[in-house]
Amino acid sequence: MSEGPNLRSMQEARQFLAGKIVKTPVLELSGTKIKNFMPKDSSVRMKLELFQQTGSFKSRGALLALDKLTVEQKKAGVVAVSAGNHALAVSWAAKSANVHAKVVMLEKSDPIRIQGCRDFGAKVILCSDVGDAFLSMEKIAKLEGRAILQPFDSEEMILGSASCGLEIIEDCPELEVAIVPIGGGGLISGIAAAIKQSKPSVIIYGVEPEGADSMYQSFHKQKAVKLKKVNTIADSLGSPMAMTYSFGIAQNFVDAIVRVKDEELVRAMHLMRENLNLMVEPACAASLAGLLGPLKEMVQAKSISIIACGSNISYDRYQKLV
Repeated sequence: MSEGPNLRSMQEARQFLAGKIVKTPVLELSGTKIKNFMPKDSSVRMKLELFQQTGSFKSRGALLALDKLTVEQKKAGVVAVSAGNHALAVSWAAKSANVHAKVVMLEKSDPIRIQGCRDFGAKVILCSDVGDAFLSMEKIAKLEGRAILQPFDSEEMILGSASCGLEIIEDCPELEVAIVPIGGGGLISGIAAAIKQSKPSVIIYGVEPEGADSMYQSFHKQKAVKLKKVNTIADSLGSPMAMTYSFGIAQNFVDAIVRVKDEELVRAMHLMRENLNLMVEPACAASLAGLLGPLKEMVQAKSISIIACGSNISYDRYQKLV
């Protein structure tokens, strides 16, 4: 297990990010259109990270990662792999730091994400599957001397997520349960580290798609696991592996992980559109899907935080899914 970042380093990261990112709002899910769907006698708040720079929490860590580079590294440029949200964050952060970025994405990535990266000046390389994308990133880094900006398994990405966790606990000091989606594990490890070190009594649940459950399997096998294949509509949560650093932090601070089916993600997406007027991607609905699915009976009468972690989805893709 890894202790991960301490509260002091989290606060320093937060001070650096002040004025550069959005302190995203929290929505109480107590309105007449949504309240009856919530667990009995619960109080639920949704952290709206979909309103963050570039539309996801990833911008926090990307800015921190760019700041840590040396002058020589910045001249050589950066490279990253992502289904979309991390690629957008890296492209934006690199442009703000006057650094050239290459981002490796999937051919099936939402066109709105691909174009968004190009609009920020990044060079986009498309690959057929996740495994090829990671190999391509490593090849580019080696051949061109570019610094790899990891999507989740780095101190800066986890500190970025931790800054979000600090905001959650400050906005909801009575918090009893936090429910966080899991892709590679950077978001949940950072948020869990921040919340647990601020208020150890809070129970942290992770939510993963059944078709991309590397962290769930890693918890059961007590080691970081790599999947043979990924099969989920939640491409932002479709990491093919857990990695040692972020897995160790999650193992230390996360109480349990549950899995949701793609159909549950679609139902949560539909609920957010019809009852909250939010058109979101599958990953953004994962916390809500976990809350209303496998966790609903377990968190009755609790003060709960969920997170809309980010949403970059075209209308065409949304229509096809929902």
